Amino acid sequence: MLGTDFRTGSPNWLDLGSPDPGATAAFYEAVFGWRFVSAGPEAGGYGFFQKDGRTVGAQGPLAEEGAAPAWTTYFQSDDIQATTRDVVAGGGSVRAQPMDVMGEGWLAQYTDPQGARFAVWQPGRTRGLEAASEDDTLVWVELHVGDPEAAIRFYNGLFGWRSQEMEAPGMTYRVLSIADGDQQEGSFGGVAPLRGDGEDARWVPYFAVADADAVVAKVGESGGSVVMSAANVPDVGRIAWLADPTGAVFAVLRPNPRQG
Repeated sequence: MLGTDFRTGSPNWLDLGSPDPGATAAFYEAVFGWRFVSAGPEAGGYGFFQKDGRTVGAQGPLAEEGAAPAWTTYFQSDDIQATTRDVVAGGGSVRAQPMDVMGEGWLAQYTDPQGARFAVWQPGRTRGLEAASEDDTLVWVELHVGDPEAAIRFYNGLFGWRSQEMEAPGMTYRVLSIADGDQQEGSFGGVAPLRGDGEDARWVPYFAVADADAVVAKVGESGGSVVMSAANVPDVGRIAWLADPTGAVFAVLRPNPRQG
């Protein structure tokens, strides 16, 4: 289960690159009840999405030339320089070299060999997200690529992730977990094959919600769009894929009730 007890390879940060931060802040406030809090004048427009006073994500203006609006998932690294070398050795590329973020931690941004963008965060004063796996917070991250097995080998070389196959409607799904501890308790995401409709390789964040259909309706009312309508997934819950008004894709999940 994705949480805030971050270890090597855990998703520990999430941010949105937006061409219109004011509009997207208003959108996510309407959909999830988030409040946007600026990180200050020296942060160049970057700031934090908060829910009940806890940071659940972040947002900044698009900084890369030609970049499309998108959510970026960050994973914990305990040695960002070594991770950067491993990315290159594994066939990935470096979009942003490791940099110290005002003592809060170190970040670097990459593209994996199949074109999916991701990043790492080496904690300093800021450990990472302050809430996860609660309503309106990050609960799962999912990688969509053409060759899931090759992707797992690449990320295993960076973080030591483990994977376990499970049958899902129309495909084999691979559940990811961090390297140490119980595999089920350490699971945080999955890998799925591309859907074959021109989808690009990418990481997609899932946010937990109490009512997926109500969120879908809010997204439409607030200027967003539906990428995949709400549907039940056996043994998982009810999910939907959505996009904010700038086109950044995210998903929501109403998890099935836990048993026992």
